[in-house]
Amino acid sequence: MSKLQEEILSWGKAIVIAIFIALVIRNLFFAPYVVKGESMLPNLQNDNRLIVSKLNKFAGYHRFDIVVFEAPDSSEKYIKRIIGLPGDTVEMKNDTLYINGKAYDEPYLKELKDKKMAGSLLTWDFTLNEVAGKKVIPEGYVFVLGDNRPKSKDSRHFGLLPMKDIVGKAVFRIWPLEQAGLVQ
Repeated sequence: MSKLQEEILSWGKAIVIAIFIALVIRNLFFAPYVVKGESMLPNLQNDNRLIVSKLNKFAGYHRFDIVVFEAPDSSEKYIKRIIGLPGDTVEMKNDTLYINGKAYDEPYLKELKDKKMAGSLLTWDFTLNEVAGKKVIPEGYVFVLGDNRPKSKDSRHFGLLPMKDIVGKAVFRIWPLEQAGLVQ
């Protein structure tokens, strides 16, 4: 075999190994995601490009994590914020979120709440039982809401989300570049 053929074979092996490693990382650990729609405004905008970590499938999810999941009512993927975890009760009363009877501040909604008209609600009142038919979130499920509550199709519409349908947690915005950074 000539020196040129050995060099080409060596490069070919390196490229195949690199592609294999990239595919393993993409399929097991991380995935790209493009935000579609307005349901997470103002925190995430249409066409933002994100990196989604699949590692939380093993480590678990936490309240207020932003997750990408297989939509229960279509073949699309949705992105929403986890509000309720297994064992929780969830209620919204006068634009205040109550989890297990305790009021929670939602700082990620501040901009939208500041813009709403006086006397109007960003999030209409509901109880978990009214929107999901359960008093407590069962094991293996979460309750999700979009940040742009008036324009979000979320657990108020399709009920509880099976955790098995979660693709991963949004961790990093890569586009647009001026907004690149951790997703919160």
